[in-house]
Amino acid sequence: MKYTDHHVHTSHSPDSDADVREYIMKAKALGLDFVMFTDHVDFGTTDELFMDHIDYGEYFRRMKKLQEEHGFPVQVGVEIGYERNRKVEIEEFLGRHPFDFVIGSIHYGDGKDFYQGDFFDGKDQGQAYLRYFEILQEMVEEFHNYDVIGHLDYITRYGPYKDRFYDYDRFSGILDSILKSLVERDKGIELNTSGMRGPLGTFFPKGEVLGRYRELGGRTITVGSDAHFSQDYYSGIPEAMDQLKALGFETVSSFTGRRETKIELY
Repeated sequence: MKYTDHHVHTSHSPDSDADVREYIMKAKALGLDFVMFTDHVDFGTTDELFMDHIDYGEYFRRMKKLQEEHGFPVQVGVEIGYERNRKVEIEEFLGRHPFDFVIGSIHYGDGKDFYQGDFFDGKDQGQAYLRYFEILQEMVEEFHNYDVIGHLDYITRYGPYKDRFYDYDRFSGILDSILKSLVERDKGIELNTSGMRGPLGTFFPKGEVLGRYRELGGRTITVGSDAHFSQDYYSGIPEAMDQLKALGFETVSSFTGRRETKIELY
């Protein structure tokens, strides 16, 4: 079984114009067993672009039709943009739809947006990163209806700082707490390759976080390109597999019907 990209956005996400059919053709050409889509559903966002949610009744019908049309399995996941005050609404939403896979992500905090930049106002780098990790910790401890945490340290993508990297040791207390909670709750983390396509030239999360997760007993890792354009589909995934092997991981995780399958690293 060749690993399937587990983080993919289509034109159903407001920040993507990628055609579903192009992804399906790319997955078939790569010899994958299925294609997985994880479009955005953000709760509590301040960005008007993300306030209107996908009609998932129609979405599932369309994906079934495309699966029949192309003779190729299509799985439907979702990337949830989590906000603690909307937890009940998120649970109700997830309960209404038979998703194959759920990524839990933090895209904003304290009513402010990372992408738009207002989250960083009045904070130095240490304060901003610590607050982000605190919000992530709240999610891990208070919400459990997800399979993996998306791009765990992606706060570094948006910080308005000259050097956006961070030392694990500086935040080791809270990062260890997050990772231990994930292991205790049998939750995973995503190795997101999108940072390799940007100025940071890094995976999210960075190797130290992945290595520490493994040291603490974590073994559930998915890999995704976070593609918003069809040309980025599967980008960086072979390199991510090499990274995981170098860190001592023996398997990578795949999901169908919210059930995990371990696949030997190739």
